[in-house]
Amino acid sequence: MLLELHVRNLALIEQADVEFGDGLNILTGETGAGKSIIIGSVNLALGQKAARESIRSGAEYAWVELVFSVEEDKRPALEALDVHPDEDGLLIISRKLLPSRSISKINDETVTAGKLKQVTGLLIDIHGQHEHQSLLHAAKHLEILDTYARRQAMPVKQEVARAYGRYQELAARLEELSGDGESRRREADFLRYEVDEIERADIREGEEERLTEQYRRFSNGRKILECLSAAYEAVQTEGLGQAIHQLGQVAGYDEALKPIQDQLYDAESILSDARHAIGSYMEEADFDESELASIEERLDQIHGLQAKYGATAAMIQKSLEEKKQRLDELEHFDEYKRQTQQEYQQVTEELERLCGQLSGIRRQAAESLTKRIREGLSDLNFLDVQFTMEFERLDHYTAGGFDSAEFKISTNPGEPARALGQVASGGELSRIMLAIKTVLADSDDIPTLIFDEIDTGISGRTAQKVSEKLVIISRSHQVICITHLPQIAAMADCHFEIAKSSGDGSTKTKIHQLKQDEMVEELARLLGGAAITDAVLQNAREMKKLAEKTKLAEAPCAE
Repeated sequence: MLLELHVRNLALIEQADVEFGDGLNILTGETGAGKSIIIGSVNLALGQKAARESIRSGAEYAWVELVFSVEEDKRPALEALDVHPDEDGLLIISRKLLPSRSISKINDETVTAGKLKQVTGLLIDIHGQHEHQSLLHAAKHLEILDTYARRQAMPVKQEVARAYGRYQELAARLEELSGDGESRRREADFLRYEVDEIERADIREGEEERLTEQYRRFSNGRKILECLSAAYEAVQTEGLGQAIHQLGQVAGYDEALKPIQDQLYDAESILSDARHAIGSYMEEADFDESELASIEERLDQIHGLQAKYGATAAMIQKSLEEKKQRLDELEHFDEYKRQTQQEYQQVTEELERLCGQLSGIRRQAAESLTKRIREGLSDLNFLDVQFTMEFERLDHYTAGGFDSAEFKISTNPGEPARALGQVASGGELSRIMLAIKTVLADSDDIPTLIFDEIDTGISGRTAQKVSEKLVIISRSHQVICITHLPQIAAMADCHFEIAKSSGDGSTKTKIHQLKQDEMVEELARLLGGAAITDAVLQNAREMKKLAEKTKLAEAPCAE
């Protein structure tokens, strides 16, 4: 579950520190107070793109940190991603937003956006303000069904994707093989030329480096000999011999001169060896101009092949093998085409079988899913509702199978079930999405669910039903919900107020957890607006008491 949220310098938030609790966490506040910024900060930490304008005016950066408590059953999936909670089960996700870039970290280790989404997808699910609008797109319906049936469907979907990839590859190859014979003959002739060119060159590993070193030495041969000749003359030992002779005449008079005499002997020996080595090099040196030309020609050949076939001998060799394989295909075209067609037929049959298997799993799961959604919709004040899912087969394969599926609904008895966009209003779509989320919450193991204004377009008895549904979800998940309805706010296990204030030439958004009496006052504000009378306060207290009774009634029976 999400234990803590820490925000610095994000939009109107200078500093916010929130400690969430178990069950239903409610966030309320005046319109424009910054409720959406709180959810936006969570989304930011989860990897959502953010404009640099999100950084608070005058600040150098914005920063968000989420602290999760990870249960044991989540550890294997996280460790498979090479993410390890500490010994207390804590996992800290942070993101620093700078004007030019952003940095995401998990437990102080910098991670990519892709890995961040993989990790957080195991821990939290956010239902945004307008997510219910996605129900207007049939593609979302199949995604919801696959999420519901993922334990059975996912292994088969992976096999479908694998087979589809091979199917596409073979289809593209057959398309290539449909070309005319003349173009194949031209390609074969050109491949024979390239194969012959590479094989005759016979480039060896390390040859270029060795020849380059030789070329450098040969092309500078004259300068080498001139400098060595000057060095040979410079290491003459006549003067050193004279020094040894003079010191030898007086060394017997003072023991302190003996080490100096030894040093001169050593120097004479070293210089003599160096002079001999220089002389030997000069005698053996052979800077033949014809050999230099030969080296230069070979290097030109190698560099030309590198430009055409690869930067290294290994890459050229790989290119040679690919060209020989392609040439073999062209020289045995009929046999190769027959084999490709046979393999294409086999993969098509396998893909058909797997798509059929996946479709069967989906259709069976759809019966269970739509039944549970119908039950959920009844709980959300949809009376005599029909909710079904209709399947059609696509005229082509995809990586996700050959199914097209769409939810259909009828909210009035006697009317046929039709597409959601033809029947449902915005408030109804919001409730349908909540029913779906409730069903998925029962079938998934994501510990934290966030609802951003799930109450859009609803009020009265329906709002009460929505609040009860959120309580049910919060019994098995941590729920964080932004709302403006008192019916939902009254159900809070933890209630936070988001408030905006102005002063010192700036505007700030702050958030703090409410105590019991403060919860009642906030409910009164939601009920009565600007004028909070004693009657409104009494109404708020009564609403809070009724909410507590409802929560007790919804609680699972103790064994």
